[in-house]
Amino acid sequence: MTKKIAIENSREMVEKLKEIRIEDYTYDLPDERIAKFPLENREASKLLIYDEGRIDERHFYEVPEILDAGKMLVFNNTKVIYARILFQKVTGAMIEVFCLEPYRPSDYVQSFAAYGKCEWKCMVGNLKKWKEGTIFCHYRFEGKEYQLAATRKLREENDVIVEFTWDAPASFSEVLECCGRIPIPPYLNRESEEDDKIRYQTVYSKNEGSVAAPTAGLHFSVPVLKALREKGITIEELTLHVGAGTFRPVKSETIGGHDMHTEHISVRREVVEHLCTHPENIIAVGTTSVRTLESLYWMGVKRILGDEDFSSLGQWEAYDLPSGYSLKESMTALLGWFDERDVELLKAKTTIIIVPGYSYRVITAMFTNFHQPQSTLLLLVAAAIGEDWHKVYDYALAHDFRFLSYGDSSFLKVRKDKK
Repeated sequence: MTKKIAIENSREMVEKLKEIRIEDYTYDLPDERIAKFPLENREASKLLIYDEGRIDERHFYEVPEILDAGKMLVFNNTKVIYARILFQKVTGAMIEVFCLEPYRPSDYVQSFAAYGKCEWKCMVGNLKKWKEGTIFCHYRFEGKEYQLAATRKLREENDVIVEFTWDAPASFSEVLECCGRIPIPPYLNRESEEDDKIRYQTVYSKNEGSVAAPTAGLHFSVPVLKALREKGITIEELTLHVGAGTFRPVKSETIGGHDMHTEHISVRREVVEHLCTHPENIIAVGTTSVRTLESLYWMGVKRILGDEDFSSLGQWEAYDLPSGYSLKESMTALLGWFDERDVELLKAKTTIIIVPGYSYRVITAMFTNFHQPQSTLLLLVAAAIGEDWHKVYDYALAHDFRFLSYGDSSFLKVRKDKK
C-alpha cells in the first residue's frame, strides 16, 4: 500500500469514527444507583471482572488474589486541589471561582509554590454579577485572619483568567487548603463534607493539580497495595491532572462535534523503561492512566517520525499516525529523548479521545468505575470490550453495583480482537 493510499484510508476511518452517535452509548441510570457517599472501607467495594465475554463478581480486597505475579499496575498519582472558592462582592453577591489550571506561572509546581500572587484559568459561577472589580474571600492561616483577593482579567471562550493576590505568608497551595473546597462531582447533588477531603483522594496521591479524582484508584487501600507488591506485581506511577472536561457532557449528536479538554501529563524515565519490559502485562488503574499510557505510545511514534512537537497529542491525531511500531520501539524513541537531554521527567499534554474503533497499543486491561451514560469514558470502555459494554452495565445494574465516582469497580480485560 502506498503512503498516499494509507493516508487517505486513515482519513476516511477518522471521518467514519467521528460519525459515532452518542445516543448509541446510553443506558438508564436511576438516581438511587449513584453512590452519593463512599463506603466506610475503600477495599470493601464490589468488583466486576470481565474477560472475553465472561463476567464474574468479587470484592476489591481480593485483587491481589486475582492478578498474577509479573503484571505491571500503572497508577495516576495526581492530587485533587481545593479548587472551589466562594467569594463575596461588596454588594453581597456570591461568586464561585473554580480553578482549572495555572496560567501565570503556567507550571503547576511553580504556581502552587507561589507567594503573594498568581493567575489561573477558571470557571466562574454567577459571572454576570462580576463584570469588573475585585472580590474577596476571608480565611484563617496559622491562627490569624487574612483575605484572598480575586481580580477578573481576560475572557478565554467559556473560561476567565483570574488574578489571585493574598497577604498571608503562605504558598498558593496553602491558601487553597484554607479557603477552598474539595470539588466533588456535581451529580452527587450535595456540598462537600469533611470526609471528602480524605476519601476523594487516592491513598497514593502526590502531585497537586486535578479538579476531579482518578476515581478507579479510590478503591486501593494501603493493605491492598502492600499485598500486591508482596506478590511480585510491579507498581508504577505517572501523573495526569484531571481537568474540567471530566464534568463536560457530550452535547453534540456525534462524537466528532465534541472537543476534549487538554490535560497535562508528567512521566518519569523509569516508567518508560518499565513499559519496554512489560509488554502484554500492563494494567491501567483508571481511564486517566489509560489515556496517558496510550498517548505515550503515539508520542513515541511521533518522535520516530521526526516530529519535534511529539509531546503534544491532538484529539484525533492517534488515528492518523502509522500504527506498525511495537511498544518497545515507541518507548525506545522516548528514552532517546530523555538521554539526549539528560533529564528524568517528560512533561507533555494530550487531548486524545478513545472511541470504538481504536486499537489499544499499551494496556491489556484496566480497572475503572461505572461511567455516566453518553460520556467519553463510556466510549473508552466500549473501545476495549466492544458491544459487550452493554452486557457489563446490564449485569452491574441487575446485581446492585453502585455507580460513578464513589461507586463500585470493574476489571476489564481488553478483547484481543479490539487490541
